Amino acid sequence: MIQPIKRKRKKRQGVKWTSPRTLQISPDVVVAEDGSGDSKSINKAKKKKKEDEVVVLYVKAGTYKEYVEVTKNLDNMAMIGDGADKTVITGDKNFIDGVSTYHTSTVAITADFFFAKNIRIVNSAGPEKHQAVALRVSADFAIFYNCTFDGYQDTLYTHTKRQFYRDCTISGTIDYIFGDAAVVFQNCLFLVRKPMENQQCIVTAQGRKQRHQPTAIIIQNGTITAAPEMEADRMKYKTYLGRPWKNFSRTIIMESYLGDLIDPEGWMPWMGTVGTKTCWYGEFGNYGPGADQSKRVTWNGIKKITPQHAVDFTPGRFLRANEWVKPTGIPYVPYMVKPSTTRRVDEEVVFE
Repeated sequence: MIQPIKRKRKKRQGVKWTSPRTLQISPDVVVAEDGSGDSKSINKAKKKKKEDEVVVLYVKAGTYKEYVEVTKNLDNMAMIGDGADKTVITGDKNFIDGVSTYHTSTVAITADFFFAKNIRIVNSAGPEKHQAVALRVSADFAIFYNCTFDGYQDTLYTHTKRQFYRDCTISGTIDYIFGDAAVVFQNCLFLVRKPMENQQCIVTAQGRKQRHQPTAIIIQNGTITAAPEMEADRMKYKTYLGRPWKNFSRTIIMESYLGDLIDPEGWMPWMGTVGTKTCWYGEFGNYGPGADQSKRVTWNGIKKITPQHAVDFTPGRFLRANEWVKPTGIPYVPYMVKPSTTRRVDEEVVFE
């Protein structure tokens, strides 16, 4: 069984953000682009938070052109919008213009116990600008619910620590979900956008550096398909599930729909054979035209996952999410979404 990340625990306050039953907003600070709130700027609004207090920022509909960083001294913050199609935070920093990938993010979260709902975060730099991050998360116990993250290369940097994404949409082209967090995406939509000519698309690039690190990118009950602008050309550009950014890269895709744009080989190398023998890539219970594994690459790092092993990669096991996701009241399935060979008894999994 995979062991959870062990860190010094902080006082748990984040469950006070919302009502577990209704998830209704109880804002402390209202951000409104039109001036009808406490602040026109998200950055100015977050300065109103005092250390160790729980603060809910309600960000009303509008387009906020600013770079937002929720720093370590701002633990226990919630940011709630009017909808991923209404509340938008956008920027365009990118690698080609001389900014390091790490610092290109439109929004960066390093504060623990961060919660976001109904917000869209965009990096509008475009594919020709190469690495351009929309969201970077280096926070423990970070939760994103019903959010959208749009970009091209390196859209979502799941940098470190424990993260959970539910009912989110992520779009991009190359390595558009990358990093070395322990992260689960549950019920999320992954849209593959149109890249530059002679490029391929890669959904994930996980960066585990050591064999025993308890980190991975896990996609559960998701959908990987072409974005609308890519639909007509989806077979022109090769699309892969992932590639090993670091030697012990680990990615698991399970109970998910894989569209026909997924290349039959499934996975591609980073450079030569680097990571192909030491990575840990697995697929379990997927369906759709891209889920056929008969022509997948046969690296040593490609694993066959049993039903028993698959449970270890669910959020209840892998993230111990019952302790910090369940109390928020957001929709959440702790174990297998479509259990067929297991049943749950008193929060433990019993194998039939």
